[in-house]
Amino acid sequence: MSWRKLVWMLCCGIILTTALPTWAQEAPPEKPEEGAAASATDEQYFELMRILADAFEQVDKNYVKEVDRRKLVEAAIKGMMRELDPFSNYISPDDLTGFRDEVEKEFGGIGITVGFVPPTGAPRKLVVTAPLPGTPAFKAGIRPGDVILEINGKSIETMEMPDAVKEMRGPPGAEVSVTLQHAGTNEVVKVTMQRAIIEVPTVFGDTHNPDATWNFMLDAEKKIGYIRLSGFSRHSSREVLEALQDLKSKEMKGLILDLRYNPGGLLNIAIEIADMFIEEGKIVSTKGRNTEERPAMARKEGTFSGFPMVVLVNRFSASASEIVSAALQDHNRAIVVGERTYGKGSVQNVIDMENGKSAIKLTTASYHRPNGKNIHRFPNSKEEDDWGVLPNDGYAVRFTNEDLIRYDSYRRERDEVKPEGPKPSDFVDKQLEKALEYLNSQIGAAAPKTP
Repeated sequence: MSWRKLVWMLCCGIILTTALPTWAQEAPPEKPEEGAAASATDEQYFELMRILADAFEQVDKNYVKEVDRRKLVEAAIKGMMRELDPFSNYISPDDLTGFRDEVEKEFGGIGITVGFVPPTGAPRKLVVTAPLPGTPAFKAGIRPGDVILEINGKSIETMEMPDAVKEMRGPPGAEVSVTLQHAGTNEVVKVTMQRAIIEVPTVFGDTHNPDATWNFMLDAEKKIGYIRLSGFSRHSSREVLEALQDLKSKEMKGLILDLRYNPGGLLNIAIEIADMFIEEGKIVSTKGRNTEERPAMARKEGTFSGFPMVVLVNRFSASASEIVSAALQDHNRAIVVGERTYGKGSVQNVIDMENGKSAIKLTTASYHRPNGKNIHRFPNSKEEDDWGVLPNDGYAVRFTNEDLIRYDSYRRERDEVKPEGPKPSDFVDKQLEKALEYLNSQIGAAAPKTP
């Protein structure tokens, strides 16, 4: 049997597996007009599949040299994913382990999160959104906003996101080199690092205690707490809860939740963290092409309430960060201070293929904040359009490129564990100052409630 015939039979459903989908097992009687429409759609579908089968056969038989059939199929799948959005992609058997490591927040790599700016179109730039504290990239001086030009001598111009991630990850101890342009400068440098096992904590304070644990109390006199969240991994809600319990034991009267540079993560973890502060109502709702709207509702049990809150965001806060900040803002549980967020309002599902040997990460739904708006920034969105999460009126504080560079140096110094503590700095975190200004005006208005 020819490859073309086999592919054609598979496309047309002549060869069926035993695990038929529900619609194929129990098809209800169709109305005449519905049947006619379905028949026309099926004919168009089969014609398109025939084009694909013909192209595959021609390449397989007549290309100037022999080709790897699996590579052809994978290339076709990747091409389909590229037509969708920057967040949908094919995960090959070689890449699947690394993908799962990323979800678990433990892997061999250099410790940065990256994203393409703009998300679609050309020319694209691969930009560092955050180096993770304590990792090889952080120690090598890579900063938020740095533009990556090459990885291991390979230009990123022809790379997709999975290719770039694969180049940076690998066995611990092995070297990886990155050529980059520092944010806000014309300086191009080549940095060589040794990969390490990246076991990523996601919750931080502002400074360390003498025992090197994080100090979550920003102002001990006024009892203002500070929790910095770098991502939403499987253990993030537990980490946030532990920090809140520590602050509660110290009679916290106000809280700053810092989501700056937070690129997002798991949807269910974002819901759990938002639920810690909201007593009732909708946190977020998701709606897909083939699914009804599914709201996630807050529960009163275990809620930390009765104290004023501020959420800090910036242009690198995305996805799950936007879910949390939008939910707290819409419920008037917190004000948002800083900059307009990134604008990623879509949900990806990982769908296993080949009995779990490979997968596709597919955008299957969009999420909506409690007020009903979708915060997604589409490729043709303009600055004046309604996307992302905006700071509350009077609380927008934008950092310049110079501010970002200085903040990075300031933050690195405070993140490093030193017996003598961080060095004094003349840098003023204006976004944090604005958050403190609000909390100082609110503290004492209501007594904290015990959850």
